[in-house]
Amino acid sequence: MSTVVKQKPVLTPAERDRLAKRKKAKQFWLKQLHSWHWISAALSMVGMLAFAITGITLNHAEAIHTEPKVVSRSGQLPAAMIKELAAPAKPNAPLPADVAAQVKAQVGIDVAGRPAEWASDIVTVNMPRPGGDGWVTVDPASGAIASEVTDRGWLSLVNDLHKGRNSGGAWSWFIDLFAAACVIFTLTGLLLLQLHSKHRPSTWPIVGLGLLIPILLIHFLVP
Repeated sequence: MSTVVKQKPVLTPAERDRLAKRKKAKQFWLKQLHSWHWISAALSMVGMLAFAITGITLNHAEAIHTEPKVVSRSGQLPAAMIKELAAPAKPNAPLPADVAAQVKAQVGIDVAGRPAEWASDIVTVNMPRPGGDGWVTVDPASGAIASEVTDRGWLSLVNDLHKGRNSGGAWSWFIDLFAAACVIFTLTGLLLLQLHSKHRPSTWPIVGLGLLIPILLIHFLVP
């Protein structure tokens, strides 16, 4: 009994050229995807780990109790500066520079350039920050200075950084750039899955399961 051996079809030079170009293009894009995938992974690795851990701490924030520390201080403006606490020309104007310097010298808090709330009986500068809070008040009649700084601990700090709460413009930009790196990491990973899925039959069932689980949880178990 003879065995029939299938012979590969003979390709024309033009067909061989098209096949070579297609193979070269595939190799190029595969190399690009691998490069973008590992670069975005390297950029977002530490941030992704931190945001994943703080996601757990945020999810169980009620079960983790921390005792806030409150520090209160007081001081007094020199009499010559009290007259500078007249109502400002525009709302939320910061304290005058020399008054701000005196506040820092008296209670150790830098309020220079920060917007202030001007009322007839009190001037308040709020000092919110990740993991804590604070404020400084100055009495425009007597020049009395009062301050309070609250520290809610490292757990509150990392949770607030996760949410971008009171963390300033630089941290907000970091979160946006970190999120963009995560998007690139995810999309390049998806395209790499597509390229390798022919040799890994379980690829799309697992991807589908990752999509289906949260949908089912939202539909049936989330109030």
